[in-house]
Amino acid sequence: MGRRFRWLWTAYAVSSYGTSLGFGAFPLIAVLVLHSGPAQVSALSAAALAVGAVVAVPLGPWVEFRRKRPVMVAMDLTRFAALMSIPAAFVLGWLSYAQLLVVSIVVAAAKIAFNSASGAYLKGLVPPEHLLAANGRFESTTWSATVVGPPLGGAAIGMFGPMATVMADAVSYLLSALSLRAIGGSEPRPTRTGAPRLRAGDLLEGWRGILAHRALRRLFFNTMLVNGLIMAPEPLLAVLLLGSLGFEPWQYGLAFALPCVGGLIGARLARPLVARFGQRKVMLTAGALRACWPVGLAFVQPGVQGIVLVIAVQFGLVTCLGVFNPVLATYRLDQTDPNRVARTLSAWSISASASIAAMTAVWGLLAAVTSPRTAIAVAGVLLLATPLLLPRHENAPQDARVTV
Repeated sequence: MGRRFRWLWTAYAVSSYGTSLGFGAFPLIAVLVLHSGPAQVSALSAAALAVGAVVAVPLGPWVEFRRKRPVMVAMDLTRFAALMSIPAAFVLGWLSYAQLLVVSIVVAAAKIAFNSASGAYLKGLVPPEHLLAANGRFESTTWSATVVGPPLGGAAIGMFGPMATVMADAVSYLLSALSLRAIGGSEPRPTRTGAPRLRAGDLLEGWRGILAHRALRRLFFNTMLVNGLIMAPEPLLAVLLLGSLGFEPWQYGLAFALPCVGGLIGARLARPLVARFGQRKVMLTAGALRACWPVGLAFVQPGVQGIVLVIAVQFGLVTCLGVFNPVLATYRLDQTDPNRVARTLSAWSISASASIAAMTAVWGLLAAVTSPRTAIAVAGVLLLATPLLLPRHENAPQDARVTV
């Protein structure tokens, strides 16, 4: 796919590994450095997703009508500066919970803007017949970083403290920006039709485009529910495994890092599966199968059998995600008008962040009223119904591109 794609892939890989190294650093800083309580630690994660999504709403139209590579570089540099402010404030003795919260929000909003710009840039950079291969490489990079990053980050935190991994994450964004600059070449400035300034209607254009497309609309609601129901019980699972079931921290880390190999396998299988069985069949099958695994987590027990069950469930889930995600990403790019890619991807990411934040809060309340195991079971049962939202029309992947 050429030198320019290789530099784009390098930028993605560098930042992915940096983010994985820094995984969990903010909660650790909140607990170990700022002595925050459980409510503050939970609020840190939920507020970053929710407020970051709100802040990102006007960024979609803003990204749409600008050259995408400079936007990506600017978002990388924004994240670099925001993250580096944390160790700097720590050294000076100024670090506070409010700063952690603000940095979390800035990073979350910048991530949404970066992803919307990178998707639009990728569509213009790679021929349509290579989009699935490109998205498959990004997906495999994500999962390989998830396998390697958290264990190395945990070791670095143990040796040097959480500030070390925050700095590594920050530097990864700087290296990503340099890789994007190395792509070179020219990028035409997007032409805007209609009013020259940002209008209120532009903020909703991405959602209008998604909802006007029958298959994308169903995939959108399916993805929001599936992501929310998978992510919302994650804190509760940590409470269950590390608390009442007595798992050691290294066992907990192993149970979630090892299955990520399945994501790498799934991403590698996506392209040959589509070539053999077709895009529609692979999307529907992998989309349905990814909803069948999490209910098994409600039956986890102490001891070795519990670890084996968690690893097996997570491996199945992550493998299905590894197949489904690049196929969905490719289909979404194929079906979106080139002049609305950034707004569509921005709307999709904003909705995902907001739904995860909202459902995480709801499941926390459910666990408080019942128990973590019951809340995990409820999420798993509800997930079993989500395949009903997948597009079932025989010609769904051949729907015309949306041109709202």
